[in-house]
Formats: sequence, structure tokens, C-alpha cells
Amino acid sequence: MTKHTTRRAALALAAALSLAAPAAFAQAFPNKPIKLVVNFPPGGAADVIGRTLGQALSEQLKQQVIVENKPGANGNIGADTVAKSPGDGYTLLMSSGGAVTVNPFIYTKMPFDAEKDLLPVASVARVLVFLMAHPSLPVNTAQEFVTYAKANPGKLSFASAGSGSSPHLAGEMFKRQAKFEATHVPYRGAAPALTDLLAGQVQFMFDPGPGLRHAKEGKLKLLAVGSSKRSSQVPDTPTLAEVGMTGFDADTIFGIYAPNGTPAAVVTQLHDEINKALASAKVADVIKGLGGEVAALSRNEFIDRQNKDRERLGAFIKEIGLKVE
Repeated sequence: MTKHTTRRAALALAAALSLAAPAAFAQAFPNKPIKLVVNFPPGGAADVIGRTLGQALSEQLKQQVIVENKPGANGNIGADTVAKSPGDGYTLLMSSGGAVTVNPFIYTKMPFDAEKDLLPVASVARVLVFLMAHPSLPVNTAQEFVTYAKANPGKLSFASAGSGSSPHLAGEMFKRQAKFEATHVPYRGAAPALTDLLAGQVQFMFDPGPGLRHAKEGKLKLLAVGSSKRSSQVPDTPTLAEVGMTGFDADTIFGIYAPNGTPAAVVTQLHDEINKALASAKVADVIKGLGGEVAALSRNEFIDRQNKDRERLGAFIKEIGLKVE
């Protein structure tokens, strides 16, 4: 082989490598572990769904997905951590919709801009809330509960996953529409709230799903679904709308978010991989086991739902004057 032939071959190889480089780079994600921040405590719906989804993504992406709980301030602490992380796809947020649709209305000062600093990547689940009462209450239906609450003004207390959480807003909607008084007791997540409901420290709550198994065991009374339609998991349980509370809907969409600036190609890849995981029986069964429904929406559908929730819930929060310092 002559010197010129060798040089031409080397140039051709270099050109081929330069053309292949962008494609290889684009396919490199992920090339290291991904951190999935859950902004609520262990044991709650966000945590259970996040860990199941993280395991499925680990298997699909061939990279470890490390789940890290950062609870507090109704999801603000974990969401802020992700919002201030590099936009490279390696730090993601698993959150209820409230951190981005509710918190801006209830907190006097937000540590991040919910609309600008976080990108909606993929919706994961529509999480319903279930009206649960402690067995000591002499009620078996939502109607009986309202009658009892009205006859005992101010004597009942209800738990929530925190001020401004969907269980809290559901309780406020319930009180307002049914016209009774009860004391709100906020907790740092749904799991500790459920623990105190089981112990009788509070008398009722809108549970986001983990309490269903306790209701089946007779440890709690399931009275109604705080949703626009019945749950496929407990189809015989009526919605509050069916028992006279027109338009009652306290559902929330749980989803995955990324820091603003994350490349569009990475966001698209993550969205597609998450939807693939949601199509698996293993992930779907966990979501349904919590009383939720799989919500594998397109990104545009996810963003549209988020905007509608922000408008609807924001109006309700302003109406009742809810604020958290």
C-alpha cells in the first residue's frame, strides 16, 4: 500500500468516525446511575410508585436508578433539589402534582419557580383519594358521616399528607360542600398520617391508596371515593359526587419531572421508557394495588392536565384563603 493510499484510508476512517460520533453521543444516555428524588417520605403512594418504577427503569436502561427520599414542605424540598440540579437527565423528580400546581398558591415564598424550573417528563398515575374513617365512628356511609359530623361540630379531626396536599384539599372541599367543621392535622406524608388514623389519633382522612388494605381487613371504614368516577379497585364504593357533592374531584396526577435545560432528546427518551414501564403488569399492578390508575399520557396531555389542575385548584385555594408560611 502506497503512502497516498494509506493517507486516503486514514482520512476516510476519520471522516466516518466524525459522522458516527454525534449518533454515538446521542445514544450514550444513560451512561451512569440516575437519581430519582421522591419528595415525600417512605411508605406513601409517591414512594411506593417511585421505587417500583425505578426498578423497572433500571432493568430497561441497564443503569441503576437510585431512589432518594427528600420530604418536607409538601414536596417543596425534594422538588427544589431537583430544580437546582444539572439539566442532564441524571437527576429526576417523582412527585404528586401538588408540588407544581398547588404549592405556588399556598406558600408565601417558593424556593423555585414551579412553571419555569421543572420540565414535565411523563405522567405516571392518577392517584385517587378515599374517604376513610376510624372504626370507632358510628357511621358506615358518607351520608351517615356527614350527619354525625354536623351533630358533633368541631369534635372531629382529619389527617393529611401535609398542608396543601391532595388529601388536605379533599378534606377542605368535603367540609365546605357538606357544611361541617373539623380540625385539620397535617403530617409529613401520607404514611405517618395513616398510622395515626389507624391508632385513632384522628378520626378520618382522604387516603391516597395505602389505606385500602387496612379497610379490607376491617381496620378502617371506606366510605367514599373523592374522585369524579369510581375506582376500578373498589367498584362498589360510591364517589362523593354520587352522594350529592356535585363536581367533587380531588384526584392528582403523579409524574416524573426533570430540571429545566434537560436536552429534548433525553426528555423524549425518558418519557418513552417510562411509558414502556407503565405498560408492564408489574408496575401497573402496584399502581392499581394502591387504588390508583395508570396514566400513560403523552407529554402534551400531561402538561394540559397540569395546567387545568393549576387553574382549578388555584381558584379553590384562593376561595378558602389557604396559606402556608
